[in-house]
Amino acid sequence: RIWQVDGCRKGSPSPLTSQQPQAKLERRIVGATNRWRFSKKPFSGDLLALSQMCKALCIDFDEVLKNPERLSISQVQKVFPESLKSLKPLQSGEPDVILECLGFQWELHQPQIFQSETLAKLYLAALVRTSTGPTKDMEKLLRVQRPEKSKQKPPVKKVVISLKVNDPLVTKVAFATALKNLYVSEAQMNNDEVLGVLASAYILRLGSLFQRCVTLMMNRLSPSTIKNFYLAGHKYKEEQLTSACEKWLEMNLVPLVGKQIYLQKIPQELLLKVLRSPRLFTFSEFHLLKTMLLWVYLQLNHKTQTIPIHETVLAFFSSLPRQCAFLNRDTGQCLMPLFLCLRLHGITRGKDLEELRHMNLFPESWLARVTANHYHALENGGDMAHVKDLTTQAVRYGLLFNQEYTTHSRVISIYGFFFEIKGIKHSENAYSFCMQRKKYTDVELLSSDWELGPVSLRAERLVKYKIRAQTLVDGQWQEFRTNEITQKFGFIKPFCKSHVRGASLLLYFRSFPPPALLGTLWLKFAVTFGE
Repeated sequence: RIWQVDGCRKGSPSPLTSQQPQAKLERRIVGATNRWRFSKKPFSGDLLALSQMCKALCIDFDEVLKNPERLSISQVQKVFPESLKSLKPLQSGEPDVILECLGFQWELHQPQIFQSETLAKLYLAALVRTSTGPTKDMEKLLRVQRPEKSKQKPPVKKVVISLKVNDPLVTKVAFATALKNLYVSEAQMNNDEVLGVLASAYILRLGSLFQRCVTLMMNRLSPSTIKNFYLAGHKYKEEQLTSACEKWLEMNLVPLVGKQIYLQKIPQELLLKVLRSPRLFTFSEFHLLKTMLLWVYLQLNHKTQTIPIHETVLAFFSSLPRQCAFLNRDTGQCLMPLFLCLRLHGITRGKDLEELRHMNLFPESWLARVTANHYHALENGGDMAHVKDLTTQAVRYGLLFNQEYTTHSRVISIYGFFFEIKGIKHSENAYSFCMQRKKYTDVELLSSDWELGPVSLRAERLVKYKIRAQTLVDGQWQEFRTNEITQKFGFIKPFCKSHVRGASLLLYFRSFPPPALLGTLWLKFAVTFGE
């Protein structure tokens, strides 16, 4: 007695029921009469469908039962004659396959069809539907080019296949470029087409073309493309592309995207990931706050087409009713996770703190906590007792070091202590970064934007810090960093410089990026003050 593998008739006893109390398997039916369908698994247990498939492909049924792998899509071509692998179009160049898609009829040739998994499935399914005598018709449709003795050739029997595309990213031009790739392996595409070609390659299952589009998109990330490329990476589950978009925005959010209107298009989900990243680059905590304020302003004013100045943004938030802070309103509640990522305790300049209070953005409890932290830090000689973790709470300062610089530095001030962070170019492929404590009498000479503030006269200062640099090397972003370092800084050499314990960051590059890439070294410097 023969039992069906993947199910049994209703009311018929199954020998497996008593032994395995699992859910009853139901036979999957495709179509009213045609049970043959392509499955990811070579044999799904449907004997009737298996028999029909073997008859259509001219395969011995008993042999398939012994070796089900023969029915996998990747093995289908092995069933055909060996000469199919070297099959060439007819000498007349007349196409033998018509693809109906996007309202057009695309004329293709049989050998190119099998480069696409999607088209191959449609083509083989069409053969089964049209074949009356499987063996005879297969030989006709899967013909091999042989020299004809007679001068007259029979007319080509064209196979018509249809493909429905619901992806709005797929345009006729992009789809044509993807089909062109079946004939020309290196079909050219511009920035406007690459997104549509990627979507077309995904639908047609053209793996090599899909990977080529991903590589091009990773190399062409910019403020104008970051949003669409990131969403495409999520849509087609391409982790390599989404990761590249996140890393690019981590380094470009404040210095580049934050100064252009494209900031308005950055999705909130992506922005939240970047704000939580320990690799985020910013010149200071206040610069990051200004970027976030501008992003919120652009979300609330969709018709804005140019970047407003900072004073305009401040005036907008200050004009809101004073009864309730913006983040406590219904509109601001959904943005609360973004602002929780900011390190407001790192904003120490008096002018910046005044703006923080008057912009009517943060709840009063947040401002009270920031004020209390500053008060206790100053009362304890600059010790930041509220900072426990360097990675998530350290005060960040950034420095841009361009390729044409030989030296570049800036002075930072926190609770009466002054430090100079400095980058030095030793040769075309060697750079070093360090920080050095400075006396308050030297600050006016080193920094033009220094303002009157507290000054600490302590001879030594215990500092916990880390230095990180990110740069383009051979078209790939690389990161260099020191470990977490705790060091006492004084005024007398060599104790005033960070390299006293080998703590400076020295970079050596095997090759420097070409001028077209505008090689830029970004130093991200984080510091906390301990007991």
